Amino acid sequence: MRVVSLVPSLTEAVALTLPGVLVGATDWCSHPADLPVARIDGTKNPAVDRILALAPDLVIANEEENRAPDLDALRAAGLEVLVTEVRSVPQALTELERVLIACGAPGRPRWLDAAEEAWTSLPEPEERTTAVVPIWRRPWMVLGRDTFAGDLLTRLGVDHLYAGHPERYPRIPLQALCAAAPGLVVLPDEPYRFTDDDGPEAFPDLPCALVSGRHLTWYGPSLTQAPRVLAGALRAARR
Repeated sequence: MRVVSLVPSLTEAVALTLPGVLVGATDWCSHPADLPVARIDGTKNPAVDRILALAPDLVIANEEENRAPDLDALRAAGLEVLVTEVRSVPQALTELERVLIACGAPGRPRWLDAAEEAWTSLPEPEERTTAVVPIWRRPWMVLGRDTFAGDLLTRLGVDHLYAGHPERYPRIPLQALCAAAPGLVVLPDEPYRFTDDDGPEAFPDLPCALVSGRHLTWYGPSLTQAPRVLAGALRAARR
């Protein structure tokens, strides 16, 4: 089986479960480190000709991270493309199993069982708080409706204020974000690389939690550690 992955989360999942199956991955596929595969540019601009040259049996993608025209071009060239949709933790677990089986896994891997256990056995949050969750600046963009990261945070006791917004990643002026008076500002270090300086500079009067973007937005093996890692960062920011 020869697989090309256009999604960092799926790359990590397949590489851990089925070593040697991947032949291509995007430049953003950073886990596992030093993955010995061909690189085919980014998630939004994959090099279709380079993918075709790899002659994969399957290309794995995601409806949010990858563009429809690129996937259509791969299909038109005769490649099989599996497209995932991940907008909640339960959906992530289901889609990961579907991808791994399509890539040749004989059964459900132990890490996926561990991830499901980590999320289904979460204790009820002692207290809840509201938050805004920027994912970009210049312009400022935040989590809106129907997102995987939003669902994940809700399970950890953090209700983001734009969950009912008609857009999934709305652009909100910084002044409006501050005026919303959230209990917390959650700043992931990807896709935009927020740092410790961004919180005090942009939100001087609000508590800010700098969190691992991989644990907040990736839906692969990182799901096993995500509840512990994120809960610790959120708890520290609220003290």
